Amino acid sequence: MLAVLKALSNETRLNILCWLREPDKLNEKLPSLIKEEFPGGVCVGSIQEKSGLAQSVISSYLSSMQKAGLLESRRYGQWTYYRRNEEAIANFLTDFTSGLQATKK
Repeated sequence: MLAVLKALSNETRLNILCWLREPDKLNEKLPSLIKEEFPGGVCVGSIQEKSGLAQSVISSYLSSMQKAGLLESRRYGQWTYYRRNEEAIANFLTDFTSGLQATKK
């Protein structure tokens, strides 16, 4: 839980997670192979362009979010695509709200 909170404590990383909620707004020309094999995937370049930050910074952010379990990735040739790990996000939210409720008692 701490790794997720740490990953989300950065405004850009939080924004990335929000942007990935609607991947079609970031990917206009997604290859059909990726649409079929990795639905919801967004190329690092599209995320970098939206953020306006350097590619190395975005790659670091995406890596830390993946290590925290928030994202999944798949590599196709020279391109890496990321998408939200909805199951892990839902589990985090359940655990987090359960923890909050336990502290209220």
